[in-house]
Amino acid sequence: MPRRSFREWAADLAYIWFACLVGGFFFLATYTDPAASDETAPVRLEAAVWLILVAATIGLRRRRPVLLAVLCQAGAIMATGGLGFAAMAVLNVAVRRSWRVSLPLASSHVLLVGTLWWLVGEGEPGVWEGVVTIALLHTTLVAVGLLVRSQRQLVLAAQERARQAEEGQRLRVEEARHHERERLAREMHDVLAHRISLLAVHAGALEYRGNLPEEEARMAQVIRQCAHDALEDLREVIGMLREDPAENGERPQPALTDLPGLIEQSRQAGTRVTLEERVPDPPSIPARIGRHAYRIVQEGLTNARKHAPGTHVRVTVTAVPGDGLTIEVANPLPVGGVPAALPGAGAGLIGLRERVGIVGGRLEHGRTPDGDFRLRAWLPLPR
Repeated sequence: MPRRSFREWAADLAYIWFACLVGGFFFLATYTDPAASDETAPVRLEAAVWLILVAATIGLRRRRPVLLAVLCQAGAIMATGGLGFAAMAVLNVAVRRSWRVSLPLASSHVLLVGTLWWLVGEGEPGVWEGVVTIALLHTTLVAVGLLVRSQRQLVLAAQERARQAEEGQRLRVEEARHHERERLAREMHDVLAHRISLLAVHAGALEYRGNLPEEEARMAQVIRQCAHDALEDLREVIGMLREDPAENGERPQPALTDLPGLIEQSRQAGTRVTLEERVPDPPSIPARIGRHAYRIVQEGLTNARKHAPGTHVRVTVTAVPGDGLTIEVANPLPVGGVPAALPGAGAGLIGLRERVGIVGGRLEHGRTPDGDFRLRAWLPLPR
């Protein structure tokens, strides 16, 4: 049985207090000191009935309101003070059950108690007024209970409509996002995949020409391989766009241990790269941090090829256990100024800043006093 909250206890106490107040009114209005030998018998009966009804109220008011009303009716027949609990039990039923239950219950209570009062007190003054008072009290309580029930149902219906509207809005947003991802995937497939495929085909044809010098054949091989890798990356991105985002983590992602392969690929493309890795245990780096580090180095090498071709690129990766992973990509600025920006320049750094910010890291980039361009990122490591 779940524990009662403070609010539930307060409601029960208020309910019992009001029932005792009404019951006390009826008891004092009808009590007369009998001439019997035991003058305290009516008081003892009233006290016993009240204690029983208080216990029943605490245990049954929410779970068994109709049963509580029947018990209170029996208590009202045995003791006048039980009328207060019977009246509040009728109110409780009207609040928690439909009028098809509360109206017959209230009517039976009024009819039963009124008949007994009429038979027992026939000829005595005030009997008729008491019966009318009970009938008016029960009518009022049933009306109040039905009104409270109606208000609660209106509030619940409004909350349900709001929940359904919110859920509908969420589904519409997800559907719109899904359609937009599908559109982007189609555009990327139709435009980028086609052109990269043509690039790979022409590079492959150039590679296998018999009269091509060895150096140019090697460069054609690098171009073909890079185009092939770009197609694979593009297919992966398109697949991520078309699939449920929750399933994207299942695809293999680059890790920190893949950095040597990335550096070697850049060397084959003609870039002079030096890698200095100060990581005690690369496989122990979390996959998410390693993936971000890989992408940062990849973007740094791409920027160096775009804006400073032919320069020497220095890549340094340093891990401090319990603190963070520092990635630094530096290269001299080209003599004679920075060349014209290639398509997509700047967008990669913005993406890196967002990527680093997701994990709570920092990103810096710009000219250094010694004339280099430096891209530096810090990613936190778990303690």
